Amino acid sequence: MLITVPPDYRPSETEEFMSPLQQAYFRQKLLRWRQDLLREATDTLASLSEGGIAEADLADRASVETDRALELRTRDRARKLISKIDQALERIDNGTYGYCEESGEPIGLRRLEARPIATLSIEAQERHERMERVHRDD
Repeated sequence: MLITVPPDYRPSETEEFMSPLQQAYFRQKLLRWRQDLLREATDTLASLSEGGIAEADLADRASVETDRALELRTRDRARKLISKIDQALERIDNGTYGYCEESGEPIGLRRLEARPIATLSIEAQERHERMERVHRDD
């Protein structure tokens, strides 16, 4: 069943959580985000393949190399993000999207709007971060 999301639609607390319309909305949001990341990666590959570093000055060459390294690091982060987006799309397909992996409770629309790849509710995420800090300090 194909659901058309109106252009001005925003999920609301007054409607059923993860209704078909909300699922379609988040699927569309995730697919657009994924498409943007892939387009940026294509642009990066095109710019990196344009040729070697032709700067004669050592400082300029170092600056170009630093910029390229930063761009590659950014692309690596985008690659990992695309993987998380794909996992979120799978959760939409299997009906678990929007629910906390730890508690099974709804994550909340505001959190999903801000971070559509979220897998934990705010409370569970805070517990997780506290545990990381405790174990990191060991």
